Amino acid sequence: MHLRLALVAAALASTAVFAAESLPQADLAKGQQIASATCAACHGADGNSIGPANPKLASQTPEYLHKQLMNFAPAAPGKPAERLNNIMAAFAASLSSEDMRNVAAFYASQTLKPETAKHIETIALGQKIFRGGIAEKGVPACAGCHGPAGAGIPVQYPSLAGQYADYVEAQLKAFRSGERANDPNRMMRITAARLSDAEIKAIADYVAGLR
Repeated sequence: MHLRLALVAAALASTAVFAAESLPQADLAKGQQIASATCAACHGADGNSIGPANPKLASQTPEYLHKQLMNFAPAAPGKPAERLNNIMAAFAASLSSEDMRNVAAFYASQTLKPETAKHIETIALGQKIFRGGIAEKGVPACAGCHGPAGAGIPVQYPSLAGQYADYVEAQLKAFRSGERANDPNRMMRITAARLSDAEIKAIADYVAGLR
């Protein structure tokens, strides 16, 4: 069973690499200036936001952060952004690609203050799905792309370890409904569509406790 799930995860991963490459050298000082003036109110000066409505950005993969900022910005005049959020759209539209690269690198350089799992009764279920998937529903192991400790695969997949459970839950539900659609090859939408509310909640709480 584990081999079968691993093969499914590998097949998905091979066709769903983020459209991102290793970023050129960034200016952390400029990134900090932008973060302090533009981002800190919601995401914290060091990338550790104070509430689950806004994700923690500290220690996140810089390529992933850069991609999300690019996705929030309108793709072209009259063409909607790949990731819809009115607040983030306004901020992203004010930044150049270089600004985005600098602020992404700055937040990536900060130390994460991780959350913890809070629901002991669902830890086993969350761990089971994260590590092994759900074979009968065609759900691959989350660890296949996000790593056994939730650190992600640099450039390709984001870190989940220590993130707010409520935020992860909200994003999985947004992928499931199609509200969020900036996942390459629909990988997250396909996977989330096969998960129940209880399974999503268990995964989200489990990854909050990963280190």
